[in-house]
Amino acid sequence: MSDCNSNCGSCSSSCADRKDAKNEFSVQPHELSRIKKVIGIVSGKGGVGKSLVTSLLAVTMNRRGFHSAILDADITGPSIPKAFGIKEKAQGNEMGLYPVKSNSGIDVMSINLLLGDETDPVVWRGPVIAGTVKQFWSDVIWNDVDYMFVDMPPGTGDVPLTVFQSLPVDGIIIVTSPQELVSMIVGKAVKMAKMMNVPILGLVENMSYFICPDCDKEYQIFGESHIEEVAKKYEIKTFAKLPINPKLAAACDKGMIELFDGEWLDKIADVLEQK
Repeated sequence: MSDCNSNCGSCSSSCADRKDAKNEFSVQPHELSRIKKVIGIVSGKGGVGKSLVTSLLAVTMNRRGFHSAILDADITGPSIPKAFGIKEKAQGNEMGLYPVKSNSGIDVMSINLLLGDETDPVVWRGPVIAGTVKQFWSDVIWNDVDYMFVDMPPGTGDVPLTVFQSLPVDGIIIVTSPQELVSMIVGKAVKMAKMMNVPILGLVENMSYFICPDCDKEYQIFGESHIEEVAKKYEIKTFAKLPINPKLAAACDKGMIELFDGEWLDKIADVLEQK
């Protein structure tokens, strides 16, 4: 193209001279790491339960006999260690940095495992945050991981771009909520993934409904679901609708997500096993 600046990573056009942005910016994992599949968990906006879905997926695959791992790429809002009740700090040596294992053996790396106090704010600019995410991939020794789930921050900014370009992402799962405005937000995430040639595995709608414990009646507290319309519009699958479940919220707050009881994500797990 006549106005080409050779920066394919920020361009959505298809042309004969286009370079693969993934290959151009890809980062090699630690030489001792062994990682089979990398699945990104993304959302167009915050507060929809992306970290919850990430945690549930890691636990679900772990229960199926696979070695799960979580790379917490949400540097400024890390919540994975809290959900798993992890208090210890990550340790390292001259070889590299080691993830912390949860009670059931899930490997976790998060910025909160490196800070002196988990409430210390991470007041960094975008490039530094993106660099930290790449270091979680290249400097951490991930041993024999079957499924690594990358919990990304919301939106389509520096970190999602870094992950899509630098890591060999095998597919993403988009987490959303029932509100109608979500259609637009999901659209942004879908278009970014397609621009970066990252496969979209499907949608998960969180906070979809609430079942009254007294009468078993289902209530759509956040309004009527639009996930099927969104899925049809962008030609992607709907994997699951997660309920508003106080017990699930309490499990996260108490660091006991590995004890959750539910089969909501079994359909996703079946698809992941076939990849």
